[in-house]
Order: sequence, then structure tokens, then C-alpha cells
Amino acid sequence: MSYANDMPTTDLRTDAGLASELRAGVMRLRRRLVAERDPGNDLSIPQMVVLGLLVRLGDQTVGELARAERVQPPSMTRTVNCLEGDGYVVRRPHETDGRQVVVSLTEAGRAAVLADRQRRDAWLSQQLSRLTPAERATLREAAPILARLATTD
Repeated sequence: MSYANDMPTTDLRTDAGLASELRAGVMRLRRRLVAERDPGNDLSIPQMVVLGLLVRLGDQTVGELARAERVQPPSMTRTVNCLEGDGYVVRRPHETDGRQVVVSLTEAGRAAVLADRQRRDAWLSQQLSRLTPAERATLREAAPILARLATTD
């Protein structure tokens, strides 16, 4: 018997069982998507997340980026410093608050995010094509719910 077959099954009819299955499935999918990254991409996952936020949200202060990722501002400052040093972002003074700086993507930063997304989206699209139309319809309904769960406090 394999380890997976030795594990007790969860009761998906209960919220606890559903939570357990979702957690495990989402974590496995996350690990697989990380594995599908371009081997030539030397950026860390936190760095890619920051670049992705800038693509999605536009220019942000370090504090806004830290809040979005639920990390402390000094941690975000270190990440932004690395990205700036490698030419993926630039900083400029905030228009109204001289104590803050605004972080913007460079073309290299945008290209890194888009290439990374394209590679992983292609892998996921290929996996989705192996599902039945009903399974894909279920995932279409679940996608916004999962996004909402991820952003709810």
C-alpha cells in the first residue's frame, strides 16, 4: 500500500473535511506551479509576487506592497532593494508625501512576470484540457471563490 492509500479519507460533506481537502489540493497545485517556473528565472517567489502585484495594481509604495503581502515593511524594503538592484523596479519620490517612495515596474520587470505567467499558464492549460467539460465548468465557478478565500481576513 502507498502512503496516500494508508491515509484516512476525509468527509467532504463536513466543513472540516472540505477544508482539509482544499488545503492539501491547493498546496500540491502551488508546489507544482512553482516547479513549472522557467529554470532560468533566478528571482525568488517573494520577488515574483512583488512584480506580480505591480503588474496587477500599478505603482505602489513599499508600505502598500507590505500590506498586500502581509509582511513587515523592512522585509518588503529588502525585497524591493534586490529588485531595484537587478533592474526590475525603480523608485521615485511620492507626489504628496516626501517620506515615501513609489515603486514602479521597469520593462524588464514586466517581461519577467509575463514570461513566468505564460509558462505556468501553458502548463495549467494543458492540465485543464485533460479534464471533462463538467470538471472545467466546476473550476470556472470555483476560481472566484478561491480568490475570495485567499483575500479574506
